[in-house]
Amino acid sequence: MRAPEDHAVLVPEAAAGTRIDRFLAAALPALSRSRIKALILAGQVTREGGTISDPDYPVKPGERLVVTVPAAVPAAPEPQAMALAIVFEDAHLIVLDKPAGLVVHPAPGNPDRTLVNALLHHCGASLAGIGGVRRPGIVHRLDKDTSGLMVVAKTEPALQALAQAIARREVERRYQAIVWGVPAQRSGVIAGNIGRSPANRKRMAVLRQGGKPARTHYRVTRVFGPGAAQVECRLETGRTHQIRAHLQSLGHPIIGDPVYGGGAKLVRELPHLPLARQALHADRLAFRHPVTAVPLAFQSPLPPEIGNLIDALIQLQESANTRVR
Repeated sequence: MRAPEDHAVLVPEAAAGTRIDRFLAAALPALSRSRIKALILAGQVTREGGTISDPDYPVKPGERLVVTVPAAVPAAPEPQAMALAIVFEDAHLIVLDKPAGLVVHPAPGNPDRTLVNALLHHCGASLAGIGGVRRPGIVHRLDKDTSGLMVVAKTEPALQALAQAIARREVERRYQAIVWGVPAQRSGVIAGNIGRSPANRKRMAVLRQGGKPARTHYRVTRVFGPGAAQVECRLETGRTHQIRAHLQSLGHPIIGDPVYGGGAKLVRELPHLPLARQALHADRLAFRHPVTAVPLAFQSPLPPEIGNLIDALIQLQESANTRVR
């Protein structure tokens, strides 16, 4: 286990009267303000041998403050060896191609064998600690049955920088969806607040009141007759189930989605093709490296089961065209 780290900071004249948590967060950018506050409350910030336990404390010029950052403790989830499709990795972050069926976080019903368990095993001691705990920093999530590209932070500064980049809309996240029907407008923006459905708390819905603002840019890239289409989606915001709920609100749910529609129709029209997931795949991820600022871009091809679905839809379209003739 790594030893605790001490960070000494001298308060300049210009900072006189500043709250200590705000001052230290600016002086030590590797630590978030919430992390600084937690360290203060835990008695890990001292001034000339005395402990400061009040985050509101106004700093004084000439004070020498010492922040002790304890060694990262192991995360509660158990590290578990699992196969991972690693696309890129360095000391700061890891980009991977998540398969459908893999849950990101341990939760009731999925206590282990999650992506977090796998990353704890894969990364080991290279995780510098997020909030004082040796764990991967999940920057953004993919639903269990959505496949594709994800970036995960290995350090707290990387997590903060990537989260801020997403908030500033500087991270490109593109998805491919196969939907029922063909949108009348071949491209556009779906805008509508997303929150828990009042009729079913397990679903998200586009709400007239409440919820959080959400915007999805979409473009139809391929049409399979009148019955289905391939739609490219780019996230402007990142709400829970955003693409699934937005496409459902447009009247074109994702094929195979058991929550937002399309599952029963899939079984009826394509009985020979089992698809135990929604046809949604995160195929492109692009951002600037949070430390080096080097532009990074990654692509992921459609997984075989979605490719098989496309082939089946093409066959249905060709059969329908033959009957018309």
